[in-house]
Amino acid sequence: MGASKRVAELILQALSNETNLIFDQVNNETFENNTQFSMVRFGNVLGSSGSVVPLFRRQIKQGGPVTVTDSKVIRYFMTIEEASELVIQAGSLSKGGDVFVLEMGSPVNILSLAKKMIELSGYEIKDKKNTLGDIEIEITGLREGEKLYEELLVNNQAKKTAHPLIMSAIESGPGIEAIGKYLKLLEVACSENDIEAIRDILVDSGTGLNYDGNIVDYSFKGIVV
Repeated sequence: MGASKRVAELILQALSNETNLIFDQVNNETFENNTQFSMVRFGNVLGSSGSVVPLFRRQIKQGGPVTVTDSKVIRYFMTIEEASELVIQAGSLSKGGDVFVLEMGSPVNILSLAKKMIELSGYEIKDKKNTLGDIEIEITGLREGEKLYEELLVNNQAKKTAHPLIMSAIESGPGIEAIGKYLKLLEVACSENDIEAIRDILVDSGTGLNYDGNIVDYSFKGIVV
């Protein structure tokens, strides 16, 4: 899970724990916290714009190759209907500050998914064993910071809810004052385009992020680092 998403969760968790008046440091306003916050974590939603399935479908239609980052990569999948139900159910199950995760069964090996989609499309896989095949699978290598597997729980602890397929993560984070300080630091770091400082703040803010690799995919003034 991305660190920026976890920061958003920490903000809502901190707000949920506040029962008094809250001071908005950005707008210099005070408001009463009478809102119940809850969050949901998704796996890969099948058919969505960010899903690997439409990508594979396009690559197969174009004649290949179908690109897979690593033969060992595994991912959790859920349908659009399941994602919608998770959001709706979260509203009824929430007690405030909850992080809900859908029980999605076993993760799927992406290479196996690519092979199955090629075969179900009526084509043969082209490889060393079958040089006359139709569609080749290309292993491109993991991108910087990309993981072989997904972590839907920060500390691997969750409890059951009234819904048999929805779990509630057992996690905690900094209080509202601490989060406010981190956000101020982030605001300064972003205004100065200090990407190293941004990474360090995300690591220190309680997100669970543990990453000391290179910073990639950062675009500034036409330069990609």
